[in-house]
Amino acid sequence: MKVSQFAYACRSAFLAVLIGNVQIAIASAQETQPSGREMVDALHAAFGEHHARAVHAKGTIVSGSFLPVTGASKFTIAPHFQKSAGQLTVIGRFSNFTGFPDIADCDPNANPKGFALRFILPDGTATDIVSHSFNGFPASTATEFAVLLRALGASGGKNTARPTPLDQFLESHPVAKYFLTHQKPTPVSWATSPYFGVNTFKFTNAAGESHFVRYQFLPLAEEQYLTAEQMKAADRDYLSQELTQRLKKGPIKFRMVAQVAAAADDIRDPSIAWPATREIVELGTITFSAVVLGEQASKNLQFQPGAVTVGIETADGMLDSRKTAYPVSVSERQ
Repeated sequence: MKVSQFAYACRSAFLAVLIGNVQIAIASAQETQPSGREMVDALHAAFGEHHARAVHAKGTIVSGSFLPVTGASKFTIAPHFQKSAGQLTVIGRFSNFTGFPDIADCDPNANPKGFALRFILPDGTATDIVSHSFNGFPASTATEFAVLLRALGASGGKNTARPTPLDQFLESHPVAKYFLTHQKPTPVSWATSPYFGVNTFKFTNAAGESHFVRYQFLPLAEEQYLTAEQMKAADRDYLSQELTQRLKKGPIKFRMVAQVAAAADDIRDPSIAWPATREIVELGTITFSAVVLGEQASKNLQFQPGAVTVGIETADGMLDSRKTAYPVSVSERQ
């Protein structure tokens, strides 16, 4: 079946119920944060249940290292950004969008590409970051995102009346419409795309000074994307194949930087990208050297965007909802 508006055609048995629920939700969305169970159910409404990750289901795990730059410690006392920490172990996962584990890598609906990162800290604990290849997010709150997901799922059937629930949602949510219609082309490699952390964190240094930041991961390889002809010819699993071959020739690297908010920037709304003119602070270099194989490793690996360490605090409410959804998704894929 073909993907339509980021969703495969939904089962007709529950389509009518979903449409009714979505129309009510669009009219009067609740301001309370959805629970983890509710958030995962919304993802299932859009993509179905596959006993895989509820979103970014298809991906590849890699291992490597992180080396902080000297200046990073001026912004935060977080242990992985101290030069004294030396080289730290990291685990990464590159992925496609949607909850479809068999989606073709070059399918436009597989964008934005995802990148999750785990740092193994000197004391053996871990801290995680979740990002994707679009600088922004389709919704300003978790509640709004859940409504969008249900609208996606309720709009895939051929017999769905127009305007569909998704049409209605996008009519009143221009940011979501822009997100769905302005994705970059599929990258040549997971190593040739930048990635953006859309959630805001507060960095605090040894002097007690604080700054609000968002992470960015910038490829040392040239940013490259497939042409339309290359997309047509690409294997459905070409990204994992390409990455494996690329790593046989040598490691892949990313600059890790923090974009610093100005007073005018909204730190609580992940749907709005901050201006490119904002200060960029170098944090260090990520180097990946190997692909991690094994189905069980993928099932068990859970990246928690709200799992921070000393010197870093979460700063927008969406992370509260996200951190309750991830354990639900993990339990379903065991």
